[in-house]
Amino acid sequence: MLIGELSRRTGVSPRSLRYYEAQGLLEVRRGPNGYRYYDEESVITVRRVRALLEAGLSTDVIRSVLPCVRGEAGEDPSFDWCADLRKLLEGELAAMDERIDDLRRTRHSLAGYLAQP
Repeated sequence: MLIGELSRRTGVSPRSLRYYEAQGLLEVRRGPNGYRYYDEESVITVRRVRALLEAGLSTDVIRSVLPCVRGEAGEDPSFDWCADLRKLLEGELAAMDERIDDLRRTRHSLAGYLAQP
C-alpha cells in the first residue's frame, strides 16, 4: 500500500509516517518510481508506535522496545519480555515520576505566588 492508504488506515499523517521511517520505527520498500510501499504489518506497527508514544516513550526508547511488542491492531500493546526490556521501562517510569514531582514542586511555587495579595 502507498503512504496515503497507510495514513488513512491508521489515522497518522504521512509526515509522521515518514518521521517513523527516519527514526527506524517503520520499514518501507521503495518501488522503481521512488514511492514508498508498505505491507499489512505496517498498519499494526504504526498502531503500536502510536500507543507507545501515548504512553510517553520517546522514539529512541520505542526503537528498542518495538521488537518486543505484541498484540494486534486495536489492542493495547503487550510485551514479550526481551532481555533488559523491563529494566528499560522501569527506568522510563522512574524518570517520568521524577518529572511529575518536579512539575508538582514548580506548580506549588507558582500557586504560592498567585496566592499573594
